[in-house]
Amino acid sequence: MKMVRIIPMASSIRPSLSSFRFSGGVATSSVGVSISPLLLPRRLLFSHLGSTALQSQFFGFKASKMLKAEGSRVGMPLVGNVVQASMAAAQETALEWVKKDKRRMLHVVYRVGDLDRTIKFYTECLGMKLLRKRDIPEERYTNAFLGYGPEDSHFVIELTYNYGVDKYDIGTAFGHFGIAVEDVAKTVELIKAKGGKVTREPGPVKGGTTVIAFVEDPDGYKFELIERGPTPEPLCQVMLRVGDLERSINFYEKAFGMELLRTRDNPQYKYTIAMMGYGPEDKNAALELTYNYGVTDYDKGNGYAQIAIGTDDVYKTAEAVKLFGGKITREPGPLPGINTKITACLDPDGWKTVFVDNIDFLKELE
Repeated sequence: MKMVRIIPMASSIRPSLSSFRFSGGVATSSVGVSISPLLLPRRLLFSHLGSTALQSQFFGFKASKMLKAEGSRVGMPLVGNVVQASMAAAQETALEWVKKDKRRMLHVVYRVGDLDRTIKFYTECLGMKLLRKRDIPEERYTNAFLGYGPEDSHFVIELTYNYGVDKYDIGTAFGHFGIAVEDVAKTVELIKAKGGKVTREPGPVKGGTTVIAFVEDPDGYKFELIERGPTPEPLCQVMLRVGDLERSINFYEKAFGMELLRTRDNPQYKYTIAMMGYGPEDKNAALELTYNYGVTDYDKGNGYAQIAIGTDDVYKTAEAVKLFGGKITREPGPLPGINTKITACLDPDGWKTVFVDNIDFLKELE
């Protein structure tokens, strides 16, 4: 019998990755045809995996090596499973690095309408020291750094005054700063004598026994005075409101390497707080995340800016933030003029954080 050789017709249509959707390891074309990954061109598989590799290039994931290794086995695994497994491995490696990274909350940044007025209030009423000032006339702003100790070892405040802007909207999302004092009542009397505004008289916190009070600075930023014994870090808290507490805890633990120090639920007043940080609250500044029952969105205003955190590697930090769902708003690299390497990101609620290279930060202080 005569054998007939069938020659397949060449097609002018070359499929691209954009013409397929990947779900559960099955590729579906734009016309609705489901195709096994075994039948897809290898370049499409490389491309699909490569999109993941770009996010985790610093944490050991190599798409080409994985594909080559898997291809040598009997039957290539489904693409979706390969991607999920590789992402999980990259996240695990990133998490290990993040937890080993030397991180510390450096300063909190916000805007004020009268720099001299604010400096006077913080030094005379709150007992802070003016650590340094920095004027940038070409950018039309001035910074003042205040706190209770040197910047290389303490969490401090960075005030920003933008030329000609005398008022800001604080919004409803920002909560307050916390200051630990040995005698709240005595501190409140001093603030009153200096003409400061007290918005909550000294007394036990709702649902607890810790004595607190609240005061406002000239721009309306709230400070919680917390009665504690002597502490190396008096500027001890920044409180921000979030729309999903579990989501925020998960993000700050994994992307930022923070510890969940404690949580407190107060059903009577319909809120829950989570304290996050890089060490015990009595010795380190902490981030207080507050969830108000049923509230998922807030107005951030334009006064509060960000927290700065030190890191040994801004490039790896940016990749870790991406892997755990954060948004990078400034790619890692040196700042023009001073060459300090930074990267900036947003958490799931849109709160901004800037990571600063540890060595560059110390050089900048010098």
